[in-house]
Amino acid sequence: MPIAVDIDVMLARRKMSVGELADRIGITPANLAVLKNGRAKAVRFTTLAALCEVLQCQPGDLLRWEDEGSEESEETEKVGEAAG
Repeated sequence: MPIAVDIDVMLARRKMSVGELADRIGITPANLAVLKNGRAKAVRFTTLAALCEVLQCQPGDLLRWEDEGSEESEETEKVGEAAG
């Protein structure tokens, strides 16, 4: 998926657990895990706003776009280096 979720990075920076964050933003730890692991199909703006408020960050600190081809290109380069 071209959108990468960096909630785990912000959790580590804030020294906060998934359970604590889930409690503070008002969602279940299971739903937060789905979002954190990049398996969510959508995120509500109210949830994103709550994440930003609790983690004291901007939406861009939590979400970023990645070129889908970049993983394949990196893997191809690694295979080429290993063969050569």
